[in-house]
Amino acid sequence: MELREKIRKARGAKARGRLAAAGFTLIELLVVMSIIVILLALAVPRYEASIKAAREASLREDLQVMRQAIDSFTMDKQKAPQSLDDLVEAGYLRAVPVDPMTRRNDTWQTTTDDTLMSPDQTASGITNVHSGSTEASVDGSQYSTW
Repeated sequence: MELREKIRKARGAKARGRLAAAGFTLIELLVVMSIIVILLALAVPRYEASIKAAREASLREDLQVMRQAIDSFTMDKQKAPQSLDDLVEAGYLRAVPVDPMTRRNDTWQTTTDDTLMSPDQTASGITNVHSGSTEASVDGSQYSTW
């Protein structure tokens, strides 16, 4: 019986040795976790900057399309639109776009001017549109001045 117990103890010690060698130490886990944190600290600001650049590009495109629609409406109808909804109702825009900076479509700031674009124009109205955001762009200018 003693021989069997010695064999069993020897096998148990050998198995415990294998289990201890198969796992990771606390130091190894901490090193891996710190590397992951460092990589995230580098990646997150770049990701946020790319998101902001994409929103700015979308804002530029939306402003260009709306300004072109205002000009086309004014030249075709011989009067300037009184609201952005006039552009939608007349078919110059499918819908008033969502401002990428405020994420709403009712924050656009319109500029109304009394100047006429052509001698045939009968009424003044909206001549320009800007973002309703109060934030500053990457180059430091306000989105509301674009």
